[in-house]
Amino acid sequence: MKPSLVIVGAGPRGTGLIERIAANAPELYAGSGLDIHLVDPHPPGAGRIWRRAQSPLLWMNSHAEDVTMFTDETVVMAGPVREGPTLHEWAGVEGRLFADRRLQGDYLSWVHEQAVAALPDGITVHHHVRRAVRVTGAPEGRQQVWLQDRPRPLVADLVVLTMGHLDAELDAEQAALAAYAGTHGLVHLPPDFTADSDLSALRAGEPVLVRGFGLAFVDLMALVTEGRGGRYDGDTYVPSGREPVLYVGSRRGVPYHSKIGYDWTGERPPLPRFFGPAQVDELLSREGGFAFRADIWPLVEKELGFAHYHRLFAVHPERTSVAWDVFEAKYAAAEGTSERAALIASAVPDPADRLDLDALDRPLEGVRYGSHEEFQEGLRAYVERDLTRRHDPGHSEDLAVFLGLLSVYGQLIRLGGIGPWWHGFFSYLASGPPGPRLRQLLALSRAGVVRFLGADTVVTAEDGVFRASSPTVPGAVVEARALVEARLPEPTLGRARDSLLRALHADGATETPDGLLRVDPADGRVLDRDGRPHPRRFALGPHTDARAPGAFTRPRTGGPAFRQNDATARAALEFLREPADGERELDAGEAP
Repeated sequence: MKPSLVIVGAGPRGTGLIERIAANAPELYAGSGLDIHLVDPHPPGAGRIWRRAQSPLLWMNSHAEDVTMFTDETVVMAGPVREGPTLHEWAGVEGRLFADRRLQGDYLSWVHEQAVAALPDGITVHHHVRRAVRVTGAPEGRQQVWLQDRPRPLVADLVVLTMGHLDAELDAEQAALAAYAGTHGLVHLPPDFTADSDLSALRAGEPVLVRGFGLAFVDLMALVTEGRGGRYDGDTYVPSGREPVLYVGSRRGVPYHSKIGYDWTGERPPLPRFFGPAQVDELLSREGGFAFRADIWPLVEKELGFAHYHRLFAVHPERTSVAWDVFEAKYAAAEGTSERAALIASAVPDPADRLDLDALDRPLEGVRYGSHEEFQEGLRAYVERDLTRRHDPGHSEDLAVFLGLLSVYGQLIRLGGIGPWWHGFFSYLASGPPGPRLRQLLALSRAGVVRFLGADTVVTAEDGVFRASSPTVPGAVVEARALVEARLPEPTLGRARDSLLRALHADGATETPDGLLRVDPADGRVLDRDGRPHPRRFALGPHTDARAPGAFTRPRTGGPAFRQNDATARAALEFLREPADGERELDAGEAP
């Protein structure tokens, strides 16, 4: 028999892995052919999230020029660079377009076809339009991948899990709310991919409580407004009369920051500077381990500050009071937050030009409004200011911080499970909605279709209704018969509805304290409870503790996901070219 590799998940990550196999095979693989079995009920390339069968109102969250599936010279990896077009080059659309997800799905399908076509002779891809339900087999022997409604398994020398966003069982709070809704005839929509949610129960004109102010909310907002016949006339929303009234709140109480609306010019900050490979190596060498807040965050904070001030001093020296070389030397030598803050205060006169990560993270901390209406006006003003700043190159230090965030994320991947806070902070600051979406939010707010609740929103179920309140508007309470949890399910092993992941966990795979699958950051091999890598099982994606930032890579930003795909592809090819003697023989009952 030919060697066999099973890839579970045919979306962007599975496609990226196949592309790296094609790139590395001429160097690493001269075996007697190879069967690659791609298992996914959804279309190869696009997968579930980017499939064509969804509303054209749902956009990508990146400019078309900022989306690529191809490596370039900035990716630090052992394999060869194979360049290709960005989304905007391939589709022939304007670079700053926020394309709809269906167009991205077409691009991904094309990339998949190109990757398969680039495989050397003898390597064949077979797509199984089914779900994989479990993986069995001892570490020292071939693996069996069992498919839904198929009595015999696929036999694999190696298995790579490249599943994307997964459904999850309800946690205790969600289960209680769902049960209450069922008993009292209410509507409760749990965390989900919004395109798959049944929104028909959200009735026209009725209040709906929404928890979550990120990208899932933006999708919900589009589907129940324009998706129900409403339209925009300039900055005014013209309702169809079929919209519900969305009362939205969250921990921060504000939407994610707008995408930056200008291009970089001039010298980039030399990153990494204070949080790079040497610092990560030192953290990994500590016998007592490390903690994110105590040991990692101070390095991250200094790195992001360096990116910010490097740009400020370079482009706006008139807003500083010392020479850059003087400031840089003192900044590098400063130990601790207070010493660094004193230096910054003396060198950057205007507080508005200083980087305050705590204020960015919690803009409504301690802020109180006298009434619900007063808060609506206040938050609209906040969104207007954010839009203005994020589209003003006079504040290009914000884009420098964005580059710093990408650099930091690339280092954090090596550290493994660092907890969920960082991923949320990164998404809020660096992966927010397109500016036009926030313009729509403002129009919907003025039209009364969207209402803001505030920070630290609390939802209770009592007296036959859901109630929401926030300390941002003391004493204000909103009642509704519908509650939407506008966020994706947490990608945890313990609550994953995916039976394969649950079985993997039961079979010895370990998880981080926040529930992610632990993998070897070097090549993606799944780790057991003793920290030992499984020789035949790999995993890449958001359900692992080595998840990369965002859905796609911006060109010429180093691409941590590309680096991971390359490392896994090379490890797989090196393993597959040297099978144990006699290993290809079928075990009794196995299917080829």
